Amino acid sequence: MTDLRPSTSASPGRTYGRRNFLSLGLGLGTLITLSACTPSDDAPLPEGGDPVQGGVLTYFEPQTWTLLYPPSVGFYPNGGIMNNISARLLWQDPKTLDLYPWLATELPEINADATKFTFTIRDGVTYSDGSPLTAKNVAANFDLFGRGDEARTLPVSEQISNYERSEVLDDKRVRFHFSAPSPGFAQATSTMNAGLLADSTLALDAEGFGPGGATGIHTCGPFHITDETIGTKLSVRVREDYDWAPPHLKHQGRAHLDGIDYLANNEYSVRIGAVLSGQADGVRDVQAPDESRVSEQGLRLYAKATNGINNSVNFRFRHELLEDLKVRQAIIAAVDRQEIVDKLFTPNYPLATGLLAKGAMGYKDQSGSWVHDPEEANRLLDEAGWSERNSAGFRTKDGQVLALSVNIALPQPRSNEVQTLIQQQLRHVGVRLSINPGDQSKQTLDALELDTVQIYHSMVARADFDNLRSNYSSVNRDVFLNGKDRDDAKDGSIDPEIDRLLDELASEPETKNRQKAAEKVQDYLVENAYVLPFFEEPQVFAFRRRVNGFTTEPVGRPDFYSTWLAGQK
Repeated sequence: MTDLRPSTSASPGRTYGRRNFLSLGLGLGTLITLSACTPSDDAPLPEGGDPVQGGVLTYFEPQTWTLLYPPSVGFYPNGGIMNNISARLLWQDPKTLDLYPWLATELPEINADATKFTFTIRDGVTYSDGSPLTAKNVAANFDLFGRGDEARTLPVSEQISNYERSEVLDDKRVRFHFSAPSPGFAQATSTMNAGLLADSTLALDAEGFGPGGATGIHTCGPFHITDETIGTKLSVRVREDYDWAPPHLKHQGRAHLDGIDYLANNEYSVRIGAVLSGQADGVRDVQAPDESRVSEQGLRLYAKATNGINNSVNFRFRHELLEDLKVRQAIIAAVDRQEIVDKLFTPNYPLATGLLAKGAMGYKDQSGSWVHDPEEANRLLDEAGWSERNSAGFRTKDGQVLALSVNIALPQPRSNEVQTLIQQQLRHVGVRLSINPGDQSKQTLDALELDTVQIYHSMVARADFDNLRSNYSSVNRDVFLNGKDRDDAKDGSIDPEIDRLLDELASEPETKNRQKAAEKVQDYLVENAYVLPFFEEPQVFAFRRRVNGFTTEPVGRPDFYSTWLAGQK
């Protein structure tokens, strides 16, 4: 049986009053609702004490959710919901990253080459529509997640590699078969991307998992969806009969809260103002300049590590302006990462020392790889033939301007400000950087076009070695647009070595060898100047003092199962 506990690397203002808050644009009806369910907590309350039951927590997200099909809940607003309404076969400890049983009675039996995984399913688990959890149902879930369904526009899970089929052995046991080693599968079953669904929900198409269909999504977690106002609010309420928490946890039985109201508003001033003024209980995405305000007012501030690929830009080397290694190296040398961290962020955003965060599985220290050296940048650009400058001071070659475009990664903290600062830094060496405008939908569509976005800003959080494959593989997120089947792919323009190294990583069953394979991937990406990491990205939350017991899963999605509100009767 394969060891499921891989080794890990340890990582070492003003106040908005009620009047101002109203003027910031939160609708009166919403304000009345918030006021009615959010009592005052003027007296300081220490973290801890005996949990009490009751109350609905009001919680703000910067964007509304888009899809609650588990393989597609990597977007933080989606994942923050799915993590609290779903249960999974295994549970991953957010600190140690060890795996434990949850809906499985024990860790799976795994054959020597990690191509067969056998799970035994717990008794007594039911979905929110009343249907039971069975081995047949679990098999149907992973057949969908592992294969996807193109006809229903439901993609394959990027976290499941080489999936072949399921086999129901009896009423309680199911075995999963893979066409090649898939050592990351056990961890994949612990993530919200593998939140199990009732049979009725497995029949939905992409539209059914989208806005307007939330109350028809049935899961077996501690909360279930009860109401939805498209674009602004999603309500979940406690399942009184929930009694299948991971057995090793101290808290068992129903959640302490009666429910959570997820609120969405794209105006940051509204979100932070709601929490600071006591009109809401909590908010995700506290911006760095406001951390001190939150602390000064005595609220709880949490900066939770995401344990994945660092906040980075990815150079799409297939574009003619980035195909020269010296150009990519020059851009890296021109960017002052320390200035970005110092000017825009706080110590909760440590400077990246590798492509991966220090707490991530597969981490390798590569801290000497991205040295700020404008003189070296100028020398490299001259050598690459970009020695002429136009009247605006930008470099040219054969009449073409060295002009590139970068997206705004709206889910990432202060992305526009980061790119604006980089824009200024690159101008000093004669490179013109344009920042792609638009909302989330436009950014998503534009990022698929090589001629529109040549430098892609992103990060990915997953507490497994396969995080690298999720981000860089041409069959997953494909941040480089490196897929050989792309319409604009020319012979010789792609780099097949990236996929080869990632496939090698995904197919290595032994933990020690997976670490070596992960390091080879990172070395290759660094040597070819394909990625420039900035900082280890946390998820930063603020909560009123009455909110106790808040935590997150391993990559920073909120976990409200053990959260409780002081002052309930």
